[in-house]
Amino acid sequence: MKIPTELKHKPVIVSDNYENIDGRYANGSDAKGLTLGLAQWNDRGKVDISAKVWRHTGDKWSRQSEELPIHRVLDLAILICRTKQYFADEGYRHKKLYDDQNPVLGRIPLQGDAMTVAVCVGNLKIDEDIKLFQQALSNDDEILSERLRRLSAILKEMGF
Repeated sequence: MKIPTELKHKPVIVSDNYENIDGRYANGSDAKGLTLGLAQWNDRGKVDISAKVWRHTGDKWSRQSEELPIHRVLDLAILICRTKQYFADEGYRHKKLYDDQNPVLGRIPLQGDAMTVAVCVGNLKIDEDIKLFQQALSNDDEILSERLRRLSAILKEMGF
């Protein structure tokens, strides 16, 4: 499905037919494409790049399509990697899959400060939800690991 180009987000780089590879939703996804382009919130003289997931209901482009500043996409990737690392290396050591006395999993230095990664102990059902989360993460391990291996290879090619 071709991504619209007449809307406020201006696609520059596109990945059409994303529904064919959308993880566990492959071949049945409403996410029809990914783009990198000029953000819809750009003001005159100010240009930001954004990433967008284009969703289609079958009849029209969905208002649930998401657009994120590109640095936030990378921040989410960092958060995913640290979370996956935690459950693979540390989480199983705790009866509840986390230390309720110290729920911080780490701080990742960024821009002179740090991104804190922590278990959300404010969630009243965290003990139940973290088990469901860990199981879902385990169930999707093949899908996630394939993408992380690809990302790792590209980063190495780029010199990172």
